[in-house]
Amino acid sequence: MAEPKSKFESIREWVSEHKLRTVGTLWLSGIAGSIAYNWSQPNMKTSVKIIHARLHAQALTLAALAGAAVVEYYDHRTGKKADHYAKFLQNSYPHKD
Repeated sequence: MAEPKSKFESIREWVSEHKLRTVGTLWLSGIAGSIAYNWSQPNMKTSVKIIHARLHAQALTLAALAGAAVVEYYDHRTGKKADHYAKFLQNSYPHKD
């Protein structure tokens, strides 16, 4: 029997399958969190608050994209990505024998 996956492994697998959704969610939560934080600062203009929120979310998005690149590299390095695509490519070319 197969060993049950650890919590970290199951999260890593989900992130590997849903990279864009993960990056988008991190961006949205970064914007929301930064706006919430900046709105608590009373001595800033509204335009500055929005610009800061965008910059914070942009930095978080870059970090998330770098993390997605690391996950992709790890998948290619360990061969997990090849196994994933093999099931789709197995019968793709029936005319070649």
